[in-house]
Amino acid sequence: MSTASPLATLETPAALVDLARLQHNIAHMQQRLTALGVALRPHIKTSKCAPVVAAQIAAGARGVTVSTLKEAAQCFATGITDITYAVGIAPAKLAQVLALRRQGCALKILTDNSTSARAIAEFGRAQGEAFEVLIEIDTDGHRSGIPPESDELLAVGRALHEGGQVLTGVLTHAGASYQCSTPEALAAIAEQERALCVRAAQRLREAGLPCPVVSVGSTPTALSARQLDGVTEVRAGVYVFMDLVMCNVGVCSTNDVALSVLATVIGHQLDKGWVLVDAGWMAMSRDRGTQAQAHDYGYGQVCDAAGRMLPGWTMSGANQEHGILSNEAATAAGTLGDLTTQFPVGTLLRLLPNHACATAAQFDHYHALGADGSATVWPRWNHW
Repeated sequence: MSTASPLATLETPAALVDLARLQHNIAHMQQRLTALGVALRPHIKTSKCAPVVAAQIAAGARGVTVSTLKEAAQCFATGITDITYAVGIAPAKLAQVLALRRQGCALKILTDNSTSARAIAEFGRAQGEAFEVLIEIDTDGHRSGIPPESDELLAVGRALHEGGQVLTGVLTHAGASYQCSTPEALAAIAEQERALCVRAAQRLREAGLPCPVVSVGSTPTALSARQLDGVTEVRAGVYVFMDLVMCNVGVCSTNDVALSVLATVIGHQLDKGWVLVDAGWMAMSRDRGTQAQAHDYGYGQVCDAAGRMLPGWTMSGANQEHGILSNEAATAAGTLGDLTTQFPVGTLLRLLPNHACATAAQFDHYHALGADGSATVWPRWNHW
């Protein structure tokens, strides 16, 4: 059966997952971190999909990372018990965490401030529960977390430990790595992430506080770290699908991007050099993450139905349900040719996403494409 055969039966826009690329990405990350001597705790917020998570576990992952309690509940329902909820806990969500833990889920939570730490301890004492808690460390000024040399680090650690909770360790995410684009810069931020998180763990231990877990990670740093001394686990998420931002960062090529959106040509604006498709920003998302990078892919890179890139063609504009495809270089050079012949109405095309997490979130299921041309529906866990 040809690749095109099942695609012709799908309603567009549709989210496609190339199984060969997915398996390659999973194996590559697992092998790399195993060689570096650390556990991989994948962040499943990118796929939010049981078959993808099962493939990561089968490859050797130890536990998972989630960004919502819904993801935690769904993973637990599949039999995964070792789960880290890597978003600072809102006190109102502690009852949900407690319910999962009482069912046997070893769910760990995160905080980066004394107010939250005291709320966790107070709730834990009232419920007779010792929550497992990680302290978030800021290693690059990107978003949240406590600087490793801050007095607040020890204050939070004591609030948890002396409050009867289980101080599980420290966790960081070098989100600033997404702004890198050279191997040297990536290696440097990976080492900065490692060294500062290890330093935070050292300070806690020197203060007589437990810190068994040292958790670091982002896809760019996980693929760029040269050594991970002192680290116990690495978290990475978008590596399963990869995307155009990661291509620009330099940790993959377009041939590694496993997620695409299938779209149908619905018309043309010949005087403007446009091809119109039935996938707009509601399908691709509004994420323009490549706009600030060396290569701007607009809303996505255009490929043919078999997944082969069409050089120069991008989704340059998008409305809610309309995508505008253009080749600006060919238009400027006057070499565009007859668009109605190149892209007849009804033509199927694939669009590679800027940000796989954002594009995937627009769909409630994937069509997983096998090498034999099969297409299997894989449901997603959306929302919170």
